[in-house]
Amino acid sequence: MKAVIQNLRKGNLTIEEIPAPALRAGGLLVHTRVSLVSVGTEKMMVEFAQKNLLNKALNRPDLVRQVWEKVRRDGFFSALEVIQNRLDTPVNLGYSSAGTIIAVDKGVDNFRVGDRVACAGTGYANHAEVVFVPQKLASRLPEEVDLESGSFSTLGAIALQGLRLAEVQLGGTVAVIGLGLIGLLTVQLAKAGGCQVAAMDPNPARAEIASQMGADGVALNRKELLSVVSRLSLNQGADAVLISASTKGNEPVSLAGEAARDHAVVVAVGAVGLEIPRKLYYGKELTFRVSRSYGPGRYDSEYEEKGKDYPIGYVRWTENRNMQAFLHFLAEGKVKVQPLITHRFPITEALQAYDLLLGNNGEPFLGILITYPDQPGNLTADRRPTTVQDSTTDCSKAIMEHTTVDRRPTNPVDSCVFRRSSAVALGLLGAGQFATSILLPTLKKVSGIEFMGVCAASGINAAHAAKKFGFRFATTEENEIIQNSDINTVVIATRHNLHARQVIAALKAGKNVFAEKPLCLNENELNEIIKTYSETRNPQSAIPGVEMLSEPIPPPSSPPLLMIGYNRRFSPMGIRLKEFCCGIREPLVMSYRVNAGYIPPDHWVHDPEQGGGRIIGEVCHFVDFLIFLAGLSPCQVYARSIPNNGRYRDDNLTMSMEFRNGSIGVISYVANGDKSLAKERIEVFGGGSGAVLDNFRRMELIEDGHRRVFRSYLGQDKGHRGEWEVFRQAIQARAVTPIPFEEALLASLTTFKILESMHLGKPIRMYEPLASKANE
Repeated sequence: MKAVIQNLRKGNLTIEEIPAPALRAGGLLVHTRVSLVSVGTEKMMVEFAQKNLLNKALNRPDLVRQVWEKVRRDGFFSALEVIQNRLDTPVNLGYSSAGTIIAVDKGVDNFRVGDRVACAGTGYANHAEVVFVPQKLASRLPEEVDLESGSFSTLGAIALQGLRLAEVQLGGTVAVIGLGLIGLLTVQLAKAGGCQVAAMDPNPARAEIASQMGADGVALNRKELLSVVSRLSLNQGADAVLISASTKGNEPVSLAGEAARDHAVVVAVGAVGLEIPRKLYYGKELTFRVSRSYGPGRYDSEYEEKGKDYPIGYVRWTENRNMQAFLHFLAEGKVKVQPLITHRFPITEALQAYDLLLGNNGEPFLGILITYPDQPGNLTADRRPTTVQDSTTDCSKAIMEHTTVDRRPTNPVDSCVFRRSSAVALGLLGAGQFATSILLPTLKKVSGIEFMGVCAASGINAAHAAKKFGFRFATTEENEIIQNSDINTVVIATRHNLHARQVIAALKAGKNVFAEKPLCLNENELNEIIKTYSETRNPQSAIPGVEMLSEPIPPPSSPPLLMIGYNRRFSPMGIRLKEFCCGIREPLVMSYRVNAGYIPPDHWVHDPEQGGGRIIGEVCHFVDFLIFLAGLSPCQVYARSIPNNGRYRDDNLTMSMEFRNGSIGVISYVANGDKSLAKERIEVFGGGSGAVLDNFRRMELIEDGHRRVFRSYLGQDKGHRGEWEVFRQAIQARAVTPIPFEEALLASLTTFKILESMHLGKPIRMYEPLASKANE
């Protein structure tokens, strides 16, 4: 399908063929028929993208400070690579459209295939032939409303929300400053609500349109607006002033204060300067409000992504109900948008719309529409994945009964006999920020890997990753990766809640699997992975109804490997630290401080359903590294966190781990530290020796009074390439996984026990292996 794509790094705007998006839980796939170009937001984004790097930096000094801190912490080259990849991320433009539903998720019961709907939302209602839209960002069109008019619903909801914040009443006087699309819609809505309306814009043509649409008085400048407001309000001043202009200057805010009466309300709907003149606003005791887009629910993932509505008795006007109300005004003819449309461009000629928007041809414009063919380029069926079934297996026993980790440093590939050398034919699930900025650039440096296919829920992400890193194809259908006979290795870098199901599906398909952390989100999923992995080694257990055969079925000649992305144990400094620990012949005392940084509480990582929280999602990294250093599995964990206060989500805590050889490890994981402080610091003591590893850039090894110092001046090496070098060799050699299966599971299991300990407030014993009990 075709879509309008903006590249933030190069500044170029293109129309590209990308895969249609996947249907996700709680949403719809919509064949777009009309989308509306936002002359404010999209113009600002395109102009920013076309700036050079210096001007981009001057435009966003806040980001420059973040970049400098990253350079200082992680090194120049590490920071540069991340920055370049982030700037290279493509962006879908557009956020207001209308079309016809072509697929509905099974969990959505208020829409049907074939319904005409208005769609809203950045990242959803894009300029693309097919879009995925969560149900709360879609509203069914009344029969009286055509698709072109329906495409204005997002802007209509923005205008409505501004009026609701202004608390206008029947017969009140409303002044509207700025007569772009939102300003002209505000004029009509205020008139439909029984208000007297004064409208101002320096553009005479737009002022004339406002007059034709019912404004009781129009003005071209400050003096004229104050005169009109005085006439309409009988010299009292406006009851409410709505600023729908777009300017960096502060003039609209000052003018609004002059036009308002005592105790009036001023609402900033557009992007304007916000320096409030205190004397003016203080003298009239004005209320100043900034309107947040379409209404309550905006930027709330629980509402927008999960479809959890606000009770109408407590929140009368949500963003979706604002959309519905605006469509009702259209249906009754109280608001008209056809006179606002000045240009229409088919999707194949959409770049002309942006030439117009940027003033490249000097032609006046107002409402710019992009139109689409009667049939989309790629229809997409229901792709909602099934969930992992619950299991009653004792997960702790299944892992711990067979786990005794050797603390000696080994490379399992070194002892392998290479039967056959072949390339790793790789398929990637997930093309988000980590995959494109860390994982894929690393994989390009590893020889013997063929990039076959990439899958992402967003077609733009899949297409961009395929083009940038040289994959043969891009898709939004994960089975095109998992069931592809040309792919022998599947990399899973999706959101955390998808990992377990995708690992199981890939193993069942006979693929080698590399899963980024975490492996799964709970013990039931871990049980299913253990079961599936065992079946790949012993097919007999996978045959239903067969208890015993006279001749056991031999395992496959080359069963699939499962690797978890615990990269730190493969870093050069991590390996050197491990070797140092192996020379200590007594229990270790290990301290791991992680300055993890703040993540807002509504981020998906904190969502127990999608991310599982930061303990499961990230602390597993640090648990694994201590297991690696100690060389044995933990036998007890104890965790305490500071109370959550609405700002944090169980991400300020300390946890202690006791190992079976008497070693102790303590992890201090904090989100409330200063981000200028280095993220990670590990200290190890034992046998009269000590070691300090600081952010994988500097390490000190102290032994018998002798100090050895190792430094990485230009950047970090956390082992991302190292883990793939040994995993690639293991696949080619048909060897064992670089991290033994039972050991790889320990980090996930330990994080589950850490959560249990934290919530119960007491130590939790890990399962004791039967072998150790027999030796007691």
